[in-house]
Amino acid sequence: MNTDNSQIFLKYGLIIVAAAIVLYVVIKNWETLKNISKIEDLRKRILTTVLFIAVYRLGSHILLPGIDADMLVNLRRQTSTGLLSLLDMFSGGAFSNASIFALGIMPYISASIVLQLLTIAVPSFQKLQKEGESGRMKINQYTRYLTLVILILQGPSYLLNLKHQMLGINPPVDWTTFIVTSTIILAAGSSFILWLGERITDKGIGNGVSFIIMVGIIARFPSAFVQEFTSRLSSTGASGGGMVMFLFEIIVLLLATAGTIMLVQGVRRVPVQYAKRIEGGRQLGGARQYIPLKVNAANVMPIIFAQAIMFIPIAILGTGEQSGFAMKLMDTDSIVYNVIYAVLIILFTLFYTAVTVNPQQMSEDLKRNNGFIPGVKPGKPTADYIDTVMSRITWPGALFLTVVAIMPAFARLFGVNQAFAQFFGGTSLIILVGVVLDTLQQIESHLLMRHYDGLLKTGRIKGRNGVSAY
Repeated sequence: MNTDNSQIFLKYGLIIVAAAIVLYVVIKNWETLKNISKIEDLRKRILTTVLFIAVYRLGSHILLPGIDADMLVNLRRQTSTGLLSLLDMFSGGAFSNASIFALGIMPYISASIVLQLLTIAVPSFQKLQKEGESGRMKINQYTRYLTLVILILQGPSYLLNLKHQMLGINPPVDWTTFIVTSTIILAAGSSFILWLGERITDKGIGNGVSFIIMVGIIARFPSAFVQEFTSRLSSTGASGGGMVMFLFEIIVLLLATAGTIMLVQGVRRVPVQYAKRIEGGRQLGGARQYIPLKVNAANVMPIIFAQAIMFIPIAILGTGEQSGFAMKLMDTDSIVYNVIYAVLIILFTLFYTAVTVNPQQMSEDLKRNNGFIPGVKPGKPTADYIDTVMSRITWPGALFLTVVAIMPAFARLFGVNQAFAQFFGGTSLIILVGVVLDTLQQIESHLLMRHYDGLLKTGRIKGRNGVSAY
């Protein structure tokens, strides 16, 4: 009885602390919130974004027709650990709920990655990319077609796994009929999510698709936080750790977040000088600008590629009982998995940076615009210099990205539960940091355009100040 009372006390105490923190943030930023409310366009965009996100979260809890929620215990157990937990996290729990949004936005992301690789490797797609807006529209159209193909293939696979995990459906119907109709519903649900993302981009704040992924990730945070808090305080001895261990986890989480922000925003500024010229009696040029070479130019793509490769054993062998090396490849906590995962991330980072950052093109653009890097001759020496700088910053960036990617595995080694450990690094933390920074940057730009103060009083969101040559 005393234990139950203490858990209730801790639960409500945690709610009170969270409410106090929210109240403090609101009071401290009251003037900024008032300024936001005064800008009609910004206010409408924020409300529109909130409305669309509410629709998305509501749809994540609508079950497929014929599914009994009480029969999803095995599916939720299956998605609580391992690689499938990542899919469930990106869908905001819709995957384990057998929701109409179960496949989420990931088929579109997969199609986008494939098209992005084709624009690098296939000349006809490279030509489309250089055609400007018309080429971009054609690539987007091809991406949607490929998304539909992936949905048609992925839908039955998901439903067959659902059949394996459940005893049956209610009301009982023929499984063939159920798979056909449910595949159509799942494809329509993912298409609707994509439509919501596009509306958020056009009418709301931030990139819609990225925002939906972020919401799906962050929706799991409160329950994971409470679960970790309860487990630490309810257990005794080394397995529990108590409040001290929990506070240590929070400090590590904050440090991991700060390190990820540094990784996402870290740039090496290469100074560029433009020659002076006289046009119409006015002196133009002569400005000193810079080329911002990102430490992590590949962003989250290497982790996504590496995870896609690591999903291959599950796709081939299935999710049943496995043994030996195959089991280690599917165990996200095993040394074999994490070593292969880390090597793949480093290789993909170097490869993706090499194919997306073109020093030769940068050198030609500088020469065409009468720009040069002080102390470096135009042409090939400039291209070699940029390539050398990129090589020097890409290796540390790749290693740092690898550390961030495998941080959840280290967290689980110290007893952190699977759901909460995913927020210590990996794709989830990088996406959260990137989307939040981009959204805050857009809000700040709206405020500054209307001559209001920015979001921060003691600093500025990086990227607002300074002039870039690109």
